[in-house]
Amino acid sequence: MKKINFGRLLISIAIPLVAGFLGSVFTGPAVKTWYLVINRPTWNPPSWLFAPVWTALFIMMGIALYLVWSKKIDRKIHVALNVFAAQLFLNILWSVFFFGMGNFWLAFGEILILWVFILLTILKFFKIDKAAGWLLVPYILWVSFASYLNFTIAGLN
Repeated sequence: MKKINFGRLLISIAIPLVAGFLGSVFTGPAVKTWYLVINRPTWNPPSWLFAPVWTALFIMMGIALYLVWSKKIDRKIHVALNVFAAQLFLNILWSVFFFGMGNFWLAFGEILILWVFILLTILKFFKIDKAAGWLLVPYILWVSFASYLNFTIAGLN
């Protein structure tokens, strides 16, 4: 069993958590104001649920990142890390479009691109470390649900 590099593990977990924090800069003010009064489906989860779910997903992303980053760096790993970085950027960008700009249709188009990049990340991570790939499966499932929610909210408003 390989020895855990706790410094690298903490950095790996911190990277997605920082991305989550950046997204929350746009999300936080909106969920306390205009998001409360827009039309939402009856099956929309309660607002309090999103923070713990996203925190858990960001921590799992960080552990997956650590597992891949811990391998001997080669071209395959370099590409996987770049795809991971791209999906993380797209994750932040969705918050900007949906909550920051209130543009639900733009956010919906963007979340579809995010979904593709998450899938690419999972596929790349699976080739490097199976556990890293599996750690991202709840993320794509949640974003699949969020995509449908985004689409529904766009249609209702």
